[in-house]
Amino acid sequence: MRLRIYKIVSFSLALGLVTLFFIFSFRQLDYQWNWTALTPYWPKFLQGWWTTILISLVAMVLSLFIGLLSALARIQSFLTLRYLSLIYTELIRGTPLLVQILIFFYVVADGLGLQNRYVAGVLILAIFSGAYLSEIFRAGILNTSASQVESARSIGLTSFQIYRYVIFPQALRQSLPPMAGQYASLIKDSSLLSIIAISEFTLNAQEVNSFTYSTLESYLPLAFGYLMLTLPITWWMRHLERKFVYET
Repeated sequence: MRLRIYKIVSFSLALGLVTLFFIFSFRQLDYQWNWTALTPYWPKFLQGWWTTILISLVAMVLSLFIGLLSALARIQSFLTLRYLSLIYTELIRGTPLLVQILIFFYVVADGLGLQNRYVAGVLILAIFSGAYLSEIFRAGILNTSASQVESARSIGLTSFQIYRYVIFPQALRQSLPPMAGQYASLIKDSSLLSIIAISEFTLNAQEVNSFTYSTLESYLPLAFGYLMLTLPITWWMRHLERKFVYET
């Protein structure tokens, strides 16, 4: 009980210090606030926020499968498959997402006849995030003790059973912290889809700013909106870490 109270007090103190810092900073700002100008545009903020949620959730699920398949390909003995995965991860991780969006949408998607910019945007985010998840999963898989794998083989487990009951549970436990960071980044990276005119949160905030000329009033809700999406991801991953602690 005392430890919990101590944690609450410490967190409140830290939060209070951060809040006071920003209050002080904004009070020094010579700026005329005009929140009333945003009143007609709150539905536009909400629509963009929900679009960002939908795009991010679908991209998260797809990137999970892409990353897992790529990680498994990297550890296979079939060299062509391994090199395909290597080229994919290095190419995606070594180039800016902004450039990837432009190339995938205006070159690849157009060549394949994919005209729906929302579907293309989800696929681009999933491919981008999948490359990072691939390395996260691969590191988790390779960190599994070789002695445990040998012990599993000695009791007659098949390769599938070894991955299912020995490797994957431990790899998942080790992958959760970096996965939380990657998913939080994916949500924020979705803002770059505004360059292909996807009506998500950031593009709508930019449009409101152009209508009202209220820059800070337009972008502060944007910051809080993204914070409301990324914090639950972090908390959920921490919950899963505690839930799977017995797996190690």
